[in-house]
Amino acid sequence: MYVCLCRGITDQDIKDAIANGAESYREVRDMLDLGTCCGRCAPEARMIISDEVSQIAARLAVAA
Repeated sequence: MYVCLCRGITDQDIKDAIANGAESYREVRDMLDLGTCCGRCAPEARMIISDEVSQIAARLAVAA
């Protein structure tokens, strides 16, 4: 699903950025140039980032 229409960024692009080390909206923004045009994607992007980071943290907690 497209999250940022201005830049053509998908939810998978955001998830891939997190898998490649991004840990916050700011880091994803810097990696993908996300939310730097009109900004309407920022709330959805923040939600995806939060969900993805939470899932990773939960997996790490179970593994520990």
